[in-house]
Amino acid sequence: MKTGLTGCSSWKIQIHKNHKITFDFIVINCYYVIVLRPEGAGIYLFNYIQEEIIMKKLVALVLVAVMGLSMVGCGKKDSSNDSKSDLEYVKEKGTLVVGVTDFAPMDYKDDSGNWIGFDADMASAFAESIGVKAEFVEIDWDNKIMELDGKTIDCVWNGMTLIDEVTSSMACSDAYCNNAQVVIVPQDKADQYQTVDSIKELTFAVEAGSAGEGQAKELGLNYTAVKAQSDALMEVAAGTSDAAIIDSLMAAAMVGEGTGYANLTYTVGLNSEEYGVGFRKDSDLAAELNKFFKDSKADGSMEKCAEKYKVQAALTK
Repeated sequence: MKTGLTGCSSWKIQIHKNHKITFDFIVINCYYVIVLRPEGAGIYLFNYIQEEIIMKKLVALVLVAVMGLSMVGCGKKDSSNDSKSDLEYVKEKGTLVVGVTDFAPMDYKDDSGNWIGFDADMASAFAESIGVKAEFVEIDWDNKIMELDGKTIDCVWNGMTLIDEVTSSMACSDAYCNNAQVVIVPQDKADQYQTVDSIKELTFAVEAGSAGEGQAKELGLNYTAVKAQSDALMEVAAGTSDAAIIDSLMAAAMVGEGTGYANLTYTVGLNSEEYGVGFRKDSDLAAELNKFFKDSKADGSMEKCAEKYKVQAALTK
């Protein structure tokens, strides 16, 4: 529709934090003139456009302008953080954030609330070797990959079994400990459960996302997933589950005579596996840790730390 009017109005559209587009919408003798004025980009005058095609032209104009300037904006995005290696990133912030769960003898708290254990001590030593401090954060084991990718932690160092899910989603160190998944039952019932077939009617507690849960699924066992392996032990001690599946290293430290679970024991070994440390995918920290492992084996410091927590027999050769 021709208006028979003459006038002008301006529209300003913010398309990026650094870019705005101003449209002068002018009516001159029943025709429209559109002036596109991107800030800092000069003034572009478009020919008179009759009303019948103005909307199509305006939409096309806006789309082209938005796409063009948005691409310019994206090109100016600060990618300095993305270009840093993980080692540089950790050194710059001064901390190596280690994701852990309560898992003696690998990671657990002393009476003062400090994280100790074979893994915790080795993580602190590694952090010191690259000039930073280790900071321990208790995580939900089932969310460990998300925690890594979100950079709330820098590594998972917690007796982590090198299963396919882990190795496909993380940059992993070389294996440093051998392990197995074992069945925990009350000591007075241990004689009844010495084979895989004998345990199939039991109810189990397993840590969510753990190798123990993987074994329970593989064997078709009836199980409840809990937050940590220590919680699985509590379930058996309380009688709410018949049995648990946990790491053999934890079983050796946590159940039997002289432990807090003297009335529990372990019987059936379900598999054999290895522990490794996980970093973000493609992280250069994994290679750095492998160097540290090699050096600590050579100078005897890894063996000494393992002896402190009675896991020396599990060390890989």
